[in-house]
Amino acid sequence: MTRSENGTHFGRRSMLAGIAGTVGVAALPSATAQALPGEAALSAEAALPAEAAATKHHKHHPSNWPDPKPYGVADAREDLWPREDNSFVLPLQLRPRDKELGRVWMRDTYVNCFVVNGRPLYVATGTTRVPGLTAAGPWNDGLFVWTAPSLHGPWRLADTTGIRPGAERGKVWSPEFVGENRPGRTVVAPWQEYWYDDEFGKRGQAWAPELHYFRGKWYLVACMGDHSQKVGSFMLVSEGGVAGPYRLVEGNLEKPFGDSFIGGPSFIKPGAYHHIDGSLYSEGSDAWLVLHNHVYAKFRKDMEDIVPTTNLPAFKQTPYAPEPYLEGAYVFKHGGKYYLVHAAWDRTSANADGSTRYAYDVGGAGRTQYQYDAIVAVADHFEGPYSERWTAGVGAGHNNFFKDRDGDLWATFFRNPAFGYWADPSRSDDAAVAGVVRLEWTGPKGNRLYVRRQR
Repeated sequence: MTRSENGTHFGRRSMLAGIAGTVGVAALPSATAQALPGEAALSAEAALPAEAAATKHHKHHPSNWPDPKPYGVADAREDLWPREDNSFVLPLQLRPRDKELGRVWMRDTYVNCFVVNGRPLYVATGTTRVPGLTAAGPWNDGLFVWTAPSLHGPWRLADTTGIRPGAERGKVWSPEFVGENRPGRTVVAPWQEYWYDDEFGKRGQAWAPELHYFRGKWYLVACMGDHSQKVGSFMLVSEGGVAGPYRLVEGNLEKPFGDSFIGGPSFIKPGAYHHIDGSLYSEGSDAWLVLHNHVYAKFRKDMEDIVPTTNLPAFKQTPYAPEPYLEGAYVFKHGGKYYLVHAAWDRTSANADGSTRYAYDVGGAGRTQYQYDAIVAVADHFEGPYSERWTAGVGAGHNNFFKDRDGDLWATFFRNPAFGYWADPSRSDDAAVAGVVRLEWTGPKGNRLYVRRQR
């Protein structure tokens, strides 16, 4: 639970149409954040230490499941799937582009709950696509935000009409807003603008946004994707409310966060690829940027850039052998522990006896992408060392964990439409959704978070 003087952060995606029942070394986060004076209106439960509040809600904790062996084998049991009894798809207000599909097409679903002016405010965002394209690339038209007073809605597009009269409601940032740049105020940097080439035509896409309320301001962390001039994570700060207007922070005027390295698809020019999938973790009055799948950096006090360092510090993790490609890193604190969440492809292959092997293997011949899972590790400290990972949610990769206004735990999911189970034509109509699924905590002894399993 992260506190600030302006509110409390209670907590980064049809079969499930119904509503289920009622993530340096210096100055690392302290074990328990202290309440600040502006929080006097919060409930008594919200003021409890995290573990005490959690125990109040869960007097009888479920047990950890034995880990599949060897380390790296995936747990594909249906108990760990988002199902009709533990999850639902958010009824987000439709934009004109959504009318034909009848819902919002979304990847990398992000949902969170914050207290603003004494009231809970739920926010939702994610990666969306433009009409006429089947994916969010090679270009999309920016970032949309929805808000609600309750997790069950009503979910309304953020009211941007006072900022851009006549423009599409809810769109808080886009490369097309480059005309709003002014001396001393950059909305779209040159490296974020649309561009064109012979292979892909129009190019430039924004990925995986997260919206955070920290020290009384709204911060939106996102990533320019593979078809952009430079690929990597950036941050916007609102000069108003949740709807904006947003501007780019100083540290991203020339490039994404971190240093460039060789990575990404072969069509990305050398030097253009930086750490992707940026996420923000805050505790007390400090904040950290979590990047790609293994590194982090502390933000400056003014939140305009990360603290300079020669090499970004890396989380102390327990990798698989060999370690496959992971992405979507997110840190979440609960019960006094730090949970590091990643997205990993569960790939199927054949065991010697002919049975199916499910594992977080490196891609290769005979290994087929099956589900895009959420895998989690736990630690006593933000930087680690983190435990061995476990499967927390099947098909729930590239998500975030959060607490609702009552302190109950949730994760997002989106059902990856690109490959695997949800790419099958018989299921693709139910892929790319803004979904949320209940989580369960195995208590201070088990210290695991799972998708709520069947009883």
